[in-house]
Amino acid sequence: MTPRFVITGTDTGIGKTVFSAALAGALNGSYWKPVQSGLDDETDSEAVARLGDVPPERILAEAYRLSTPASPHLSARLDGVAIDPSRLVPPETNGPLVIEGAGGLLVPLSDELVFADIFARWQIPVILCARTSLGAINHTLLSLEAMRHRGIPTFGVAFIGEENLETQRIIVDMGGVRSLGRLPTLPSVKSEAVRQAFKDNFDLASFAGMLE
Repeated sequence: MTPRFVITGTDTGIGKTVFSAALAGALNGSYWKPVQSGLDDETDSEAVARLGDVPPERILAEAYRLSTPASPHLSARLDGVAIDPSRLVPPETNGPLVIEGAGGLLVPLSDELVFADIFARWQIPVILCARTSLGAINHTLLSLEAMRHRGIPTFGVAFIGEENLETQRIIVDMGGVRSLGRLPTLPSVKSEAVRQAFKDNFDLASFAGMLE
């Protein structure tokens, strides 16, 4: 089976795009952002291409490109569109695919739909990116509980930030989830640094092993 992963986070701005770039680059895979909110600055697809050295043909077009950097439900409303879940279908690829959500699991796409509902429909293994800083335990355990409640397959947790052994331990133990590794805070967020940090802190075989 060609490995496919959904990347989500406990909240926004924690570094899941950097992790997505590192994973897509390490797997020589494709990247897809179903819904992009905010177009004035560098988009997540553009960041992944730059940080993961992912070539243009493996950066797949978003289903929705929304102007305002806000929750997708609000950004869509301001753009005068409604997000149709039937358009949110993972594209077929010849190799690994990394899919990145927006914000966390319960970020709304409309007044009736959150990202977790889409993830449950897809049944693609989800990697939860979690901070190691204060507040991470509560946010991460709540996210894991929400995933289990909806029957979303959990591949593991990718920690992001400075090492915090007790926080990482209690999340793994109480959450009944495996740690995939920890992406440290990088002094320079450039492609070479991202690639090396992933290589040093994650076992690529644990991701590529889904090929077997």
